[in-house]
Amino acid sequence: MTRALRVAVIGAGPAGIYAADTLMKSGTPCTVDLFDRLPAPFGLVRYGVAPDHPRIKQIVHALHRVLDNPSARLFGNVAYGRDLLLADVRTLYDAVVVATGCERDRDLDIPGIDLPGSHGAAEFVKWFDGHPDVPRDWSLEARHVGVIGAGNVALDVARVLAKQAEDMLVTEIPDNVHRGLAANRATDVHVFARRGLAQARFTPMELRELDHVPGVEVVVDPEDVEFDDGSLAALRESRQTQMVVKTLQDWALRDRRPADDPALRRLHLHFLAAPVAVLGTDRVTGLRTERMELDGGGGVRGTGVFTDHPLQALYRAVGYIGSELPELPFDALSGTLPHAAGRVLDFDGQQVPGVYACGWIKRGPVGLIGHTKGCALETVGSLLADAADLDPAPVPDPAAVVELLEERGVRYTTWDGWLQLDKHERGLGEERGRERIKVVPRAEMVELSQVG
Repeated sequence: MTRALRVAVIGAGPAGIYAADTLMKSGTPCTVDLFDRLPAPFGLVRYGVAPDHPRIKQIVHALHRVLDNPSARLFGNVAYGRDLLLADVRTLYDAVVVATGCERDRDLDIPGIDLPGSHGAAEFVKWFDGHPDVPRDWSLEARHVGVIGAGNVALDVARVLAKQAEDMLVTEIPDNVHRGLAANRATDVHVFARRGLAQARFTPMELRELDHVPGVEVVVDPEDVEFDDGSLAALRESRQTQMVVKTLQDWALRDRRPADDPALRRLHLHFLAAPVAVLGTDRVTGLRTERMELDGGGGVRGTGVFTDHPLQALYRAVGYIGSELPELPFDALSGTLPHAAGRVLDFDGQQVPGVYACGWIKRGPVGLIGHTKGCALETVGSLLADAADLDPAPVPDPAAVVELLEERGVRYTTWDGWLQLDKHERGLGEERGRERIKVVPRAEMVELSQVG
């Protein structure tokens, strides 16, 4: 190929941006166009990380530098499968990297899970992160709330539910989220984990952070502190597991604060408590759990002892799953694109020409944001190894995609448009002594991103 390689990246979150960065640093002459269905870039960092975790959100600075590269272009507010089809991408680009992530809640197959008052954690996270495609209002009338899960998303949901709204005002939350949190009536938030302390997926920093929330007491039942040979092996193998278990043990042993303190919210961490049914007829009234016991190998088995916990709302944080993409093979069980080293495969195991996958849509929702760099390196390595055999794009002119989107009436946003929106949000924040305040409505985001 005598010209620069032309690559489309579907998804402008960390996975897509790292793939673009790896391509542009590879030494192979190339240009990369990134497409995202949202008007703003950064995906999970902007809409999946809790607003009171500014340390994690700082990764935006590194992603920002990638999109500043003149070899990259951003097209926001462009939905693959609607505004841009696979045939379009194959016509305009030599290859495409799909990096759409996993943003749906994985199902939990227990009776009553669909009752009113039962929610997926992902939708709640999108709400408090100001995602443009979820309702502006969220009912927080429940006094006793349950969260199912033993990972950082469960902690994020529980922490936000337990915090006072005023403590969130230092973050970038929009006004509608602050109003919703100010109306929160929760006094007790219960987190239910099916397995034991040594199997919890919390990271130490996020766990310890719970104990520094003003007006919140973290409660661990001493009876939940159990270990078997599998648990002890996990402790020996992982410094992170040791830190998590020590924190939980310390909380289990300390004295409780007065039960009648009206200003206190309590965050209860329950282990060895497997959810078996959501209780209620017209809406959630509780959760039934089965007491589990360690099986010696780090797993658990049921004991046949059940407990009903009175609750008025429930959130499941049992994992994310990817969404099917038009005209591409999809493994519905794992929620991923079938692949070999990032090369997308059809249902016969044959490579789909010129189509690659990166990030959670490739490997599932595992690993932290930083793990995506290695994933991008593998995928881009496969793409570059195939470069000489790729069918060249029939219409490689960079202007052609702009003409196509304009012909279809797509009101897309650009990198310059994001810089304009970013400046506006920072200005809103500066007026109130905050770093930024997010703009939520999609139409307003698109309007503010128009340049010229």
